[in-house]
Amino acid sequence: MFVCGRRWYWVLGLALVGMAAVQSHASVALLMEEPYGEFGAFNPTGHAAVYLNHVCANTPTQLRMCRPGELGVVISRYHKLDGYDWVAIPLIPYLYAVDSPDDVPQTVDKAQVAALRDAYRRRHLEELAPDMPDGSAPKGEWTELVGSSYDRTIHGFMVDSSEPQDERFIALQNDKTNVGHFNIFFHNCADFSRVVLDTYFPHAIHRNFIADIGMTTPKQVTKSLVKYGKKHPELQMTAFIIRQVPGTVARSHGVDGVTESVVKSKRYLLPLVVLTPEFTGGVVVAYMAEGRLKLPKDVVVFNVDDPAMLVDGRVVTAPLSPAKLPKPDKSEKAADASQS
Repeated sequence: MFVCGRRWYWVLGLALVGMAAVQSHASVALLMEEPYGEFGAFNPTGHAAVYLNHVCANTPTQLRMCRPGELGVVISRYHKLDGYDWVAIPLIPYLYAVDSPDDVPQTVDKAQVAALRDAYRRRHLEELAPDMPDGSAPKGEWTELVGSSYDRTIHGFMVDSSEPQDERFIALQNDKTNVGHFNIFFHNCADFSRVVLDTYFPHAIHRNFIADIGMTTPKQVTKSLVKYGKKHPELQMTAFIIRQVPGTVARSHGVDGVTESVVKSKRYLLPLVVLTPEFTGGVVVAYMAEGRLKLPKDVVVFNVDDPAMLVDGRVVTAPLSPAKLPKPDKSEKAADASQS
């Protein structure tokens, strides 16, 4: 159920900050976001971003440690966004294009989403996305910065971090030249999330040269983080889901990897079978061996009607047990064994 108001603020806002445990731990979460629209049909790998609950932003391109009561930022790489490589947006605006959780609508249509995004842009993002000469909203990918939950469902995988890790990440990002050179194959949003997570947990995330033909995908970053979480239970991995806001906006759909999208799509698979049967057979084997990921069941979905979810004003979930983490297929286990 999607709700708004003060209690909803506790559930969604402070919730993600305290989700890893009862104490207010620093955390880092990978957001695996479902694809949507025409581009999502063509490229079903979705979008990847990272939520940092103790890192905030002086500006969309300048980070700092959060102050009490702040909810952190979502940071990701974008294409053709005023020349920048990455942008950081506060959590609530990133999800709903409003400053206050009390302003989140219960349902939306396309016109409402466009109005909410444009109103937020005019208040906070004029430098990144200035008005057109006639005063109207500009076209472009700035719309991906705010109101993500109007377009898609988001799957989150959170692990504990520490203040020194946050401080190191802030220093590294603020010191780097923030210039965009987006490339969908080798320098995409999932690559950026891989680098961010590797800053916190070195060598935790890697490409899959079999299942994704060397391209980094949101699903592969998720698989790597989950595998790392299994090996390091002290990180207290938890999972959550943020549902797409109800309304008449088209629904998003499941995230796929590269070979997975080929195997599932008759549009691509049937011509390949006819033209290149040997290659197609390899694609199917790659998908069966390393391309699949079963999302965990019974993860947290925000619902204020469940009083057990609220402890000291925030949602608390127990760390995922091994039984609830995404399970690799037998073929994946064999592939892991062969790589070790």
